Amino acid sequence: MGISHRNRQKFVLLGLGIALTSSLYPGSVEAQNCYMITASGQRINLGSICGAKPPQANLFRIPIKRRSSKTPVIEVTFNNRYTFEMILDTGASGTVITQEMANLLKLKPTGQITAEIADGSQVKFATSVVRSISVNGAVVNNVEVAIAKGGNLGLLGHDFFGKYNVRILENAIELQPR
Repeated sequence: MGISHRNRQKFVLLGLGIALTSSLYPGSVEAQNCYMITASGQRINLGSICGAKPPQANLFRIPIKRRSSKTPVIEVTFNNRYTFEMILDTGASGTVITQEMANLLKLKPTGQITAEIADGSQVKFATSVVRSISVNGAVVNNVEVAIAKGGNLGLLGHDFFGKYNVRILENAIELQPR
């Protein structure tokens, strides 16, 4: 069983249209946009031909808003209500928020820790617990955070992303569950 001459022309023209569209519009090679519609209206996924990769399950892609000393700054939401810009600090074991953030979240100190900071010195921080920390769908519940008396930005630490493989790209961060 072969393709008739008339149907072969339609198929070739359709193939040429896909090739031209893919080269003119790079976004069309994404898995959800690389398809062919048959004469009967059936949609056929051509993602493997276009070279598109299917989206990964549970991959959280977080836009980088800007950088502070080359370190990514992202938006982080606390208790499903307040969103703050924070530094993603891959070297920090815990999350540190500013006093201003703690005030807005109505946090009261529940403890105290002594932590070693980047320069090697020891600093005491008050601590409290937030109900949730979320970033673009990735969520951690009941997290103890340190409260810094000074500073403009909080630090999102390993207590948030510790269960993820972290990939820092030019304009985004990817979190993939381990």
